[in-house]
Amino acid sequence: MDSLDVRDIATGGTIESVAIPENIRKYLDYKKAAALLHEVVVAHQANQRQGTHATKTRAEVRGGGRKPWRQKHTGRARQGSIRSPLFRKGGVVFGPKPRDYYQALPANKKRTAKYVALAQRVKNGDMLVVNRLGVEQPKTREFARILSTLSLNGKRILLVAQTFDENIRRASRNISRAGLARVADLNAYDIMNCVKLVITKEALQCL
Repeated sequence: MDSLDVRDIATGGTIESVAIPENIRKYLDYKKAAALLHEVVVAHQANQRQGTHATKTRAEVRGGGRKPWRQKHTGRARQGSIRSPLFRKGGVVFGPKPRDYYQALPANKKRTAKYVALAQRVKNGDMLVVNRLGVEQPKTREFARILSTLSLNGKRILLVAQTFDENIRRASRNISRAGLARVADLNAYDIMNCVKLVITKEALQCL
């Protein structure tokens, strides 16, 4: 596999072929793709976590300063506070506390994972190269017409270009399954999180 077909967004037909960039071609037979992508995607998801979850221990829950009943001769178990973890509204034992989930990865590994993910899309036939991405008016129906022409209706897609004008941004924002990404901001997680990757010819040559 040395080239990809370039399709016209107006007709859906193939108008030319473009060579696969060397950065992608050399990873088409990468044997450790699954392990690398798993590591990078898990790290990306972990780094999105705020880590602000928190529960209160029995020392932090308000109230419970008075002994609920006397120690002996009540027929009940001895208790020193109604904020014990044994009580409703009591403290939480070993509950979550604020923490940092950040996982550091070498920049070279993240860059390699991006090209490996793109290579997987090419191998599986899930990368679609188009001549351009644009609409005349910022209307959802115009953007939906492009998706229909390219047989992408109902699929989770990621559109990649060098830049996006305001028309295409406004036309696509009401379609929840369609995302936009500049080629400079592309990463392995975004590539793997879509069903179809739609990229312009100019953006493909910039990879």
